[in-house]
Amino acid sequence: MAAADAGAAGTDTTTAAPQSQTLSRGIRILEILADAREPLTIDELAQRLGVHRSVAYRLLRTLEHHRLTVRDPGGRIILGARLAALAAGVAHDVQAEALPELTSAANELAMTCFLAVLDADEIVTLTSVEPRHAIASVAQRPGTRHSIGLGAPGKVILASLPQHVWPADVDAPHRAELDEVRARGYAISHDEVIPGLRSTAVPLKLPNGQPAALAVVYVSSTRSDAEIAERLATASRSIRSALGG
Repeated sequence: MAAADAGAAGTDTTTAAPQSQTLSRGIRILEILADAREPLTIDELAQRLGVHRSVAYRLLRTLEHHRLTVRDPGGRIILGARLAALAAGVAHDVQAEALPELTSAANELAMTCFLAVLDADEIVTLTSVEPRHAIASVAQRPGTRHSIGLGAPGKVILASLPQHVWPADVDAPHRAELDEVRARGYAISHDEVIPGLRSTAVPLKLPNGQPAALAVVYVSSTRSDAEIAERLATASRSIRSALGG
């Protein structure tokens, strides 16, 4: 691994290649495992990473040493609990204040409720809560990400941003939809991120100015979009107030 780092460090820093290929690959393994949502074998990881099995094995040894990945009883690789501990430190105050409101909204609506933030040009789930007594609920794992142009959280966050920073591929129909989102104060989506799922989201104004949203994801509901959005807006105001906004 040291040789790989040294070789990467010696490359021209003006190229698109990362300065540390080893570090980049290690991070990519964590992303692959998060996206997979199931344990993977070393061979599957190597294939998805595009490296030889021996390279994947060496990377995993380091990740396992830091408890970022672990093996299940069948020897397949999953994300380790240490990663969750690290994630808990991200926007700790926001997560701490959001959790009670997410829990209350999730249980009242019988839907998975989550907090999403903007990260570059993607929407990332920061924390989520599944309803306690629902017959069936949808998992929305922290770290889940998708394009800003998709899904209710992406729409409501994009609508809150100045148009000059919008992606170039936002066409006229999409702009009209975002104008509507901004006017009514919430966004909805059907079958956009995951087929068969619906989502409703409202904006959350964080004190640090980072664009964020409160959202729910569900299969179906007897509640109207406006009713769901109003419950989320109440939670959003409570979180904002608790954060001193």
